Amino acid sequence: MVFVIEEAGSVTDELVEAIGHLLPFLSSSSSPPSTEELEEIVDSAATVLLVARDGAGGPIVGTLTLALFRIPTGVRAWIEDVIADEAVRGRGCGEALTREALRIASQRGARTVELTSRPSREAANRLYRRIGFSPRQTNVYRYEM
Repeated sequence: MVFVIEEAGSVTDELVEAIGHLLPFLSSSSSPPSTEELEEIVDSAATVLLVARDGAGGPIVGTLTLALFRIPTGVRAWIEDVIADEAVRGRGCGEALTREALRIASQRGARTVELTSRPSREAANRLYRRIGFSPRQTNVYRYEM
């Protein structure tokens, strides 16, 4: 299967519908973003929303958000919300999205790219290691608002 990876340049009805369909595969507790919230993501210089299509002109079957930001020690990047439709899991969609995110991060001068993945997402964790990510010895803290 050939996935075509594109940067979402604008928010379309197709994108809104696709995100609404895909988000439950990642999180059962998150509501899909509104059109306005998606526009904020797409229009921001700090985020790149990638979509995976099932072939040229095919339907959107996956997404990934790349966040890029400058800090005093350089440009950093985070990969967030990697989602692949159940129908295409295990066929390279997540890998294609991740590799394109790494290419963009490198092109924009990122020194590192980080991501987190729940231990229960075994296939995703194997993928990230295979691509070249390595676990960091760090404490991750979360503050709930």
